[in-house]
Amino acid sequence: MPYLTYILYSPSQDKFYIGSTADLMEERIRRHNSNHSGFTGRTNDWHLVYKEEFTDKSMALKREKEIKAWKSKKRIKALINSVE
Repeated sequence: MPYLTYILYSPSQDKFYIGSTADLMEERIRRHNSNHSGFTGRTNDWHLVYKEEFTDKSMALKREKEIKAWKSKKRIKALINSVE
């Protein structure tokens, strides 16, 4: 089963969300866009802008933490643009 590190983008908030999952992306995005109390629950316009596949969960989590540690919208945009 592949594990993913992914980045979602909300145009209405102009924010990124970085996460990792073993779920199907469509289901995971649907849950992010549902009305809930978490960070992504404030709006329902999140869409996938980037993903990386890994063979194990620990590598996906490591990559998620690495990207989150950047704390730089400019660097995240550069990553996203590198694969377009």
